[in-house]
Amino acid sequence: MYDVVIYTDGACSGNPGKGGYGAVLLYKGNRLELSEGYRKTTNNRMEILAVIVALEALKKPCSVTVYSDSQYVVNSVEKGWIYSWKKKNWIKSDRSKVKNIDLWERMLPLLNKHKVNFIWVKGHADNKENERCDYLATNAANGENLLIDTVFEKEE
Repeated sequence: MYDVVIYTDGACSGNPGKGGYGAVLLYKGNRLELSEGYRKTTNNRMEILAVIVALEALKKPCSVTVYSDSQYVVNSVEKGWIYSWKKKNWIKSDRSKVKNIDLWERMLPLLNKHKVNFIWVKGHADNKENERCDYLATNAANGENLLIDTVFEKEE
């Protein structure tokens, strides 16, 4: 298995508002940067989407370490919440419906394909790659030709 390191970040101007994600993939001195912006979305959706898009970019099963400043994303996977939510038909322990089900369902097969370990990093704390992801996400959110987050806009 290839050992890949991924850094991710999501950004949103207003919540909901214009948003974007950024991801940096590192493998043996190679680097791939990914980002896109959306006209109306939420920060959590962008945080999740950053991880999904980065994992989808991997063509073969890999051993992956994902660094994210989103405790929501890291805890959802590392504490097993995502698996519990799915088992309970996307209902949380407080009986409320899980948000962003479309993205969690898109992430689950990727977590099965790859061996993924999530590590939380403090945002805006001089972590070079996390700062780069923040720049990519913010730049994408402020760009032109923003995509439509159709699921979010439909649910709103």
